[in-house]
Amino acid sequence: MPPTPDSPLRHLLAQAGWSHAQLAAAVRAVAAENGQALACDRSAVARWAHGTRPRPPVPQYLLEALRRRLGRTVTAQEAGLSRAPETALDSSWDADPLRNLTRLAHSELAPHQEESPVAGTYRLTALAVPRWDQLEPRPRLSRRPSAPNAGRRAGRTEVEALQTVTAFFAHAATRYGGGHARTALLCYLAHDVTPWLHAPATDSVHRQLLTAGAQLAILLGDMCADDSRDALAQHYHRTAARLAADADDPATYAVALHAMSTHAYELDHRPAALALSRQAADAARHHAHPAILTYTQAQLAVTEAGTHHRSSALAALHTAEHLHSSTEPSASMPFTTYPDAALDFQRARTLNALGDHVGTLSALTSSLRTHPPDRHRARALITAHLAEAQLRQGHREAALANWERFLGDYPTLRSARATRRLTAMRQLLEPHVTHPAAARLLHRATQLH
Repeated sequence: MPPTPDSPLRHLLAQAGWSHAQLAAAVRAVAAENGQALACDRSAVARWAHGTRPRPPVPQYLLEALRRRLGRTVTAQEAGLSRAPETALDSSWDADPLRNLTRLAHSELAPHQEESPVAGTYRLTALAVPRWDQLEPRPRLSRRPSAPNAGRRAGRTEVEALQTVTAFFAHAATRYGGGHARTALLCYLAHDVTPWLHAPATDSVHRQLLTAGAQLAILLGDMCADDSRDALAQHYHRTAARLAADADDPATYAVALHAMSTHAYELDHRPAALALSRQAADAARHHAHPAILTYTQAQLAVTEAGTHHRSSALAALHTAEHLHSSTEPSASMPFTTYPDAALDFQRARTLNALGDHVGTLSALTSSLRTHPPDRHRARALITAHLAEAQLRQGHREAALANWERFLGDYPTLRSARATRRLTAMRQLLEPHVTHPAAARLLHRATQLH
């Protein structure tokens, strides 16, 4: 039998030190991270290595898996693909953020494009952003190309309108989850906000609009992350960081990096999350609101703990607690409000990563006790985490009671994070299926899933 000819993918597999099965597992992991349950096994990889071209969107997942393993860019041509996977978005740092924001909004609103090619995949390389002190010279205003309404100047009224709408939708997201009302917010972005960002304005007003647009993009990114649209979330967060840089706004830049860190940590990219949280905390030191200083330090504590830096984690947590205790309560506005319940939850995540399960239980109990009752999504998530901690500590009856409350809130939510907690609940209760209350909860959960 003649030998099998070498192929580009076979060379890449050799460089990666991977078998066909290992590459298949890595591709499935990237696909799952992007909301796709992909049927891919070693036989599929063998076919690709022999020249069969995978169908879209698999090439995107294949390239990203290889990039992560090799720690470098892998092009479609290098992998033996006939052409690069389709994407309509320039994700480089130097790309025009206003153009990207417009494309993101319009691509999501396009009919029959549930999985828009503009998003691509969630990429680890896209988590690398400049430090605030690397953005010199500043400021650099974004280009404002001519637009249909170029004759109408934008002013303070547009800034205030954008801030008000962002606050309204942020409140809706905290109540019901990222899957609620996102389309309405996208319509507002596409048809009102982007024309304002392109309109003639004074430099002062334009910078304020860039900041407000960045905050709206952060909110959209958070909503996408809560709806398991991870690639879109990453694009919105990066675009927000660019807008904040162009606005010469270190506080909003810190918020954008904090959002990227939180998202990366949830996806278990912990070294990248740590780097981003350190950059966010550093940027926040440049005239940021006290609440921003506090929650960037709290996220730093979580990521330091999650990467086994115990002393650094406890130091960051202490700093966050000190800042929080000296911060005067302020009006409930997105990004400049940090309630006691939120700090307690981050304390719980930090202590849990450090192996302090008793402290975790205490912090979650405190977080739930002080949480505003109208923020259903966050309350449901805290309740679920508390139930999980209670079961680990052997407090089964208390855990069952909290899961009962969680299931009461769950039907009102459109949140992938809540769905993950529902899945975790089912897995944790399976060994207790002979317990009557646990069996009832499992039955309810099966009906809701």
